[in-house]
Amino acid sequence: MKKITRRQALGTTAGALTVLGIAGATAHAATADPRAATTPAGTVDEVYQGRRIQITPAAAGGGGHHGGHHSPGMPTVRIDGRELHVMQNADGTWISVVNHYETFASPASLARAAVRELQGATLLPFAPMGGTA
Repeated sequence: MKKITRRQALGTTAGALTVLGIAGATAHAATADPRAATTPAGTVDEVYQGRRIQITPAAAGGGGHHGGHHSPGMPTVRIDGRELHVMQNADGTWISVVNHYETFASPASLARAAVRELQGATLLPFAPMGGTA
C-alpha cells in the first residue's frame, strides 16, 4: 500500500477548504438582505436602518454633483430622495460630505456609513464654498 505524502495531504486539504469557502460564500449571497435590490448596471435601491438608499450609475442617470455641475462618471447617491455629494479618490476609494475623512470601497458602503453618521437627521443640500449653483 502506497503512503500519502505531506504535499499530497496539504493539496487535498487546500482543495477541500476552497470548495467549502465557495459553498459558504454562495450560501451567504443567497441569504443577503432581502430588502436590498440591486438592479442591472449596478443600480442600488435598498432600505438601510430605516433610510432609503438609491444609487444610480452615471451612465444610467446623470452623475455626482460638484460645483453646481454634474461630473461625468460619478454615480448619483440619494438618501431618502436627497442627493449625497460623493467623490472618488485616485486610489478608487470613495468619500462624501458626511464622511469626508473616512474612505469606503464603494458608493453603497459609503451611503450606509452616511446613514449611520446622520443618526436620523435629514440630509441637507450640498452648497460648495464660494460657488454658485
